Amino acid sequence: MDDVATKITDILKKHMKEPRDDISPDTALTDLKIESLDLAMIVFDIEDGFGIEIPYNANEDVEDFKTVGSVVERVKSLIAAKGASAAKA
Repeated sequence: MDDVATKITDILKKHMKEPRDDISPDTALTDLKIESLDLAMIVFDIEDGFGIEIPYNANEDVEDFKTVGSVVERVKSLIAAKGASAAKA
């Protein structure tokens, strides 16, 4: 796992009711037994940890938050977009 994936995995572990060490990019968030309130806290922690803002609509962005890998890819794309907009400024 790269740095982004490791950091996200650490954030997830912090909020899990039953911590586990076998988290991979293919692990479904539903398998981690994360409650909806915890998911909100996870989003806040990711935003703070990476200096990004995650536009999240549970009705539209379900695929972006289906697996650990999909969360990592979404965060990477937001980091890249932030870098691109900062470069233009």
